[in-house]
Amino acid sequence: MSTHLFGQSESATKYNPETLSETPLYPIPAEMTFEEYQDMNRRMSQAVLLSTIPVPGITHYYAGEKKKARQLFYIGLGGLAGIIIGGSMMEKPQWPDTTGIGDNYEVYNSETEHETWYRKIPVSIEGGVTNYKLEKIEKEPNGSGGGLIALGILVIVGDFIYDRVWGFEKIEQKRDQVRFKYGQKMKLSFKPLIDPLAGKAGVALTLNF
Repeated sequence: MSTHLFGQSESATKYNPETLSETPLYPIPAEMTFEEYQDMNRRMSQAVLLSTIPVPGITHYYAGEKKKARQLFYIGLGGLAGIIIGGSMMEKPQWPDTTGIGDNYEVYNSETEHETWYRKIPVSIEGGVTNYKLEKIEKEPNGSGGGLIALGILVIVGDFIYDRVWGFEKIEQKRDQVRFKYGQKMKLSFKPLIDPLAGKAGVALTLNF
């Protein structure tokens, strides 16, 4: 297949109000599939922009890997479900159980919203009197959902990292494959064009696939 490429003349664009909105049309090899055409024209800047959207699998989806994108999406949903279920298993945080060891703690503003607990840590003994250092403590989480929440977070973070890193790599790989395949088939030739009567000269650029 051979194709002649000519620049758009000034007379053709002068009276065309839609010039700036035109999408350039370039010749492509007849044997190139639509999927290959899409792979060749995927832009990394667009992939980076889409990757800012917090949807698992979106980068692979843009790369044309729709099956892998669905898998990553469902994995991300699984991680989110783990966080939600783990959160529902958690109960209201409580102060530690001090049964039998109450003397090891100091409590201020007891039974108020400003209640504060301190752990008494012995630091010295003077004249038979023990001196303590107070260490502030917080309420302890109560429930068995903490592990499930942590697992859900790890799944989501890992899912996003995999999608972005390997999604970008897949886009570059597909673009390179198409450009390499058809770049080897391209042959470029020049043909001088001379019109003595009009006093014009030019060059015709021909692409052969």
